[in-house]
Amino acid sequence: MHSADQMFALVADVERYPEFLPLCEALTVRSRKERDGRTMLVADMTVGYKAIRETFTSQVLLKPDVNEIDVKYLEGPFRYLSNVWRFLPAGPSACDVEFFIDYEFKSRILGALMGAMFDRAFRMFTDAFEKRADAIYGKG
Repeated sequence: MHSADQMFALVADVERYPEFLPLCEALTVRSRKERDGRTMLVADMTVGYKAIRETFTSQVLLKPDVNEIDVKYLEGPFRYLSNVWRFLPAGPSACDVEFFIDYEFKSRILGALMGAMFDRAFRMFTDAFEKRADAIYGKG
């Protein structure tokens, strides 16, 4: 079990995603601005599966004061993409992780090729972060 602060820190450390996140091949932070204790990142993430590679740009708002991360899609192969993480304390060294994602590809063909695989990968994200937390912080 890991605290909300620990899990927030893992998900907020976007540059490390290619080390452990399924399908994530590269992640580059274009810009980082800090204001009122919150951080706004603009990042390019490249995902790949077999011969398919797609890069998309997102705006990531880190809100440590409320243990929340909001991801807003800016450009790439999607018609839209919305992603929110919430880390809710569930005891001194435990938390519940809420992970919401909704998206649609611009291209029906790309959606048909990558949709099921993306759904599977996104379902694996929370497990990947849990395993990462165990590796970094030890098994609570």
